[in-house]
Amino acid sequence: MGFEVHLKPIFGHPKVEWASGNASTPPRRFLFHVHASPDSPHLIIHVTDFHCDTWEAVRSVSQLDDMRDSIGIGGSWSDFIDYLIASIKSEDVKLVLEGHSNSDGAAYAKLVAQKSKGMPVISISLTKLVGTAGSEAIANLSLQLFEEFKSIHEFYVEEKQRSIELSKVISAEKERNASIQSQLEQYSKRQKLQRISSSDKVDVSGPFSNGLKSSPDKEAARDINSKA
Repeated sequence: MGFEVHLKPIFGHPKVEWASGNASTPPRRFLFHVHASPDSPHLIIHVTDFHCDTWEAVRSVSQLDDMRDSIGIGGSWSDFIDYLIASIKSEDVKLVLEGHSNSDGAAYAKLVAQKSKGMPVISISLTKLVGTAGSEAIANLSLQLFEEFKSIHEFYVEEKQRSIELSKVISAEKERNASIQSQLEQYSKRQKLQRISSSDKVDVSGPFSNGLKSSPDKEAARDINSKA
């Protein structure tokens, strides 16, 4: 079992609330970063407000498997990891703070996620990081966030370039179609003019010449010439 293949770095902005509901100061905004450890099969979660509250959770595969059993999610291991990722990516991720709200921040915290209402709830207790450990976690989150931004920006630039190239192809195709349409219209007009011209010649020369052959004046002139 593992999740390195399934799990790409996830960043999010959780809804922050106090378990008691009566904090003396409003909570700061937090960011969380969920990723797989590159050195061992562990799920790592960091949550920070970049001030006084930085939290961490590290879960091994066996711990996640125990979580799956306690939550009651059936199916395969892959199904559970997919559900876990979908829950963390949902719009209803909460950071629940507990304990004193002072200059040192909260005393306890947990990350709560749910794919959608009525479905199993993922709840992960967090450990507070202080001193160097907290600073390193913030630095790592910041660097990973920058790398994610850089990757998205590069993808955007590539997609924009492809869009420009596609627009050029579409524009050239439209011009070609317009040229073909113009040629077809000109050809149709020439054909129509030719048919009209041919019809006029038949109407003027055909019946008129036949009428001259059978006219009485022409017959009389022919008789006089023959007698002379």
